[in-house]
Amino acid sequence: MAARKKKVTLSEEWKAKIQAGAILSRLVKHVNGEIEMTASQIKAADILLKKTVPDLARTEVTGKDGEPQQHVVTWQK
Repeated sequence: MAARKKKVTLSEEWKAKIQAGAILSRLVKHVNGEIEMTASQIKAADILLKKTVPDLARTEVTGKDGEPQQHVVTWQK
């Protein structure tokens, strides 16, 4: 098989997504009883996930001076 002529490089965003997926996979295996993890490993996984996966906390978006924002949707002809 011929070698690739163009080297494939991943962005930092994709690397973080892959890392988060690996951490989640390991945690799921632990929950399902397939592997054992120490409390330290679980805490480390929790900390890493908090850095890579966005938190689903509630956020409020307001306009100028706390006023509501107005969104206008138009259709192009």
